[in-house]
Amino acid sequence: MRFWLGGYTSDMDGVASGIGMLHAGAPDDGSAGGPLSFAGEVAHTDSPSWVAAHPTRDVVYAALEARGAVQAFRRTGEASFVPLGEAVPAGEATCHVAVAPDGGSLIASCWGDGRVVRMSLDAAGRPSSPVIAAAAVDPHGPRGDAAGAGPADLDLAAAARALRDAAGPEYAHLVPGHDAAAAADGDAGAAASARPSRAHQATFLTGGLIVTTDLGHDLVRFWRAGPTGLRPGQQVVLPKGSGPRHVVVHPSGHLYVVTEFSCEVFALAASADGTWRVVGGTALGAGGVLPGDSAAELAPSRDGEFLYAGVRGSNTLATVRVRGAGETLSPVALVDAGVDWPRHHVVVRDTLLVAGQRSDEVASLTLDLRTGVPGRVRHRTPAPSPTCLLPAA
Repeated sequence: MRFWLGGYTSDMDGVASGIGMLHAGAPDDGSAGGPLSFAGEVAHTDSPSWVAAHPTRDVVYAALEARGAVQAFRRTGEASFVPLGEAVPAGEATCHVAVAPDGGSLIASCWGDGRVVRMSLDAAGRPSSPVIAAAAVDPHGPRGDAAGAGPADLDLAAAARALRDAAGPEYAHLVPGHDAAAAADGDAGAAASARPSRAHQATFLTGGLIVTTDLGHDLVRFWRAGPTGLRPGQQVVLPKGSGPRHVVVHPSGHLYVVTEFSCEVFALAASADGTWRVVGGTALGAGGVLPGDSAAELAPSRDGEFLYAGVRGSNTLATVRVRGAGETLSPVALVDAGVDWPRHHVVVRDTLLVAGQRSDEVASLTLDLRTGVPGRVRHRTPAPSPTCLLPAA
């Protein structure tokens, strides 16, 4: 089986030279359990940290993270691609690309400045016309407007000003001076409390709905595509500092969100009226993770009974069981990932392939179909600074 490999080049302190190709067993195998081998570069480019495929064309898209752009590549042979048009600017540290199921557009997520950018795709798959979506507002900040916000989320300065205006000159002095205190604090206080937006992933759902994550503002945001870009809809707020990173869609209809900073998985479900809410969640591992750990990718098992999350730092893989109708999550095990800095992984039948960004290798682990737990490394191969594994069509 063949995979396209995203990776970091020298502009991101990596040793890759572009998009690479990985063989897992024979190239035409339908499984990935065979010996691994890195087959070299298929497209030369700068830090293609994420790669995604067009649904009907022999075209792949790379998030050029250091350049803050999206580049399309057209396949010209079994192991070669050429650029399809020019790179299209998206935003600072473009880290993810998602392609619409109909092949008519893509969405780029930018970790550096929080941008969510929609681009149109022409008949050949060439991207153009980037449109920046509405910026996120920190729901945990002083002006956050998250659903379910409590008294701590009120803007007391604005309330004081409004009350003083209503009271008039005779009684204005009786209103507490929250606005004066806020002004005295100045811009320094606001800057100290500000948290940057960090868009990280987009996923297309059924019915034209799109979900994105913002790990800087702890938001899961929902959108619909409009004639001029993305129209914002509902947003779901996760705990402050959790850092929602990636989403997977479960056959039950639930969404599972892995959080980079708190190393958890949250389950989201849609109500009858279409609004989404958190219905469950769990930590990664019954004993918890180590201080300084950060979660990376989340992937489901073939039957959807288990979820697998990579944990960087302790370099482990967490297995989480899905129970009930999809809302109940429970930790099963934390096992050695077999690589340093498990940045990304994919599940193919009974095999889990994991990209070790810092150990410059890809390893395969066999999954126990009964317990769901990955075993020891079965095969490994050197691969330069791998950050993404994309099964080749």
